[in-house]
Amino acid sequence: MQKLIVLTGPTAVGKTKLSIELAKRLGGEIISADSMQVYKYMNIGTDKITPDMMEGIPHHLIDFLEPSEEFNVFMFQKLVKEAIQDIASRGKLPIIVGGTGFYIQAVLYDIDFTETDEDDSFRKELEKRAIEEGNHVLHEELKDIDSESYAGIHENNVKRVIRALEYYHKTGKPISEHNKEQKERTSPYDFKYFVLTDDRKTLYSRIDKRVDMMMEEGLLEETQKLIQMNIPFSSTASKSLGYREMFDYLEGEYDLDRAVYLIKQNTRHFAKRQLTWFKGEKDVIWIDKRDFGHDDELILKEMIRIYEQGNV
Repeated sequence: MQKLIVLTGPTAVGKTKLSIELAKRLGGEIISADSMQVYKYMNIGTDKITPDMMEGIPHHLIDFLEPSEEFNVFMFQKLVKEAIQDIASRGKLPIIVGGTGFYIQAVLYDIDFTETDEDDSFRKELEKRAIEEGNHVLHEELKDIDSESYAGIHENNVKRVIRALEYYHKTGKPISEHNKEQKERTSPYDFKYFVLTDDRKTLYSRIDKRVDMMMEEGLLEETQKLIQMNIPFSSTASKSLGYREMFDYLEGEYDLDRAVYLIKQNTRHFAKRQLTWFKGEKDVIWIDKRDFGHDDELILKEMIRIYEQGNV
């Protein structure tokens, strides 16, 4: 059975640095599980790893799509399977790193998406409605058909709201029911699934500092360049955290200070949702940075010990 490591956790918890060291010590290559780092020209707002930061470790699924192109969980699953085979064929260890929990789940348990994979006309219609009528309206439609998804998906997570509505439209079955069935699947991989976490106050402080750094590095200018490229507002890329608020600022919806405040607030909410997701996942190994005195070397040693010995 193919061995695999997953290193995930909320945004800004410190996955990148640890993943590079892990890959160096275990002879690994990194597959990004970030739904926005796939896009070219979106470097600052996605906190994309630079070639220098990679320290010679090959990275897959980064920086290969135009911002106008769509990216979804079906594509991710297919590309990751190919990357795993490619990495393993060279005798290297695939290490999946990133915070998009749903995408990670899709790969680990080989979730079956065939029922919703082909005709996307209804999805396009819902995307159009989200822009014209707002996220809230679509979210409310979930209440009667799938109360569990309604309670579990935030209305601003438009992609997942649309997917739940689309799934019900195509199958007559709530997606929450489908997800439960899929969760019972066994994995085709021999994996260790690490979730890095930290004190909430520390995490939120790191998020705020990161947003300030993004502004200093030119997030506003990067967003202006994307606008010049005529990226449709319905595209996945334009809905990304950071860019979304900058787009609204440039449209005159609020001033720059408010935009920065909203990026910080929305990113904190996003981190909270990520943690909630991982708490609902099976087979995860929690690595709380506080237990190791925030010492990366101790954290690495513990992850390698668990990987090599197979016990937590």
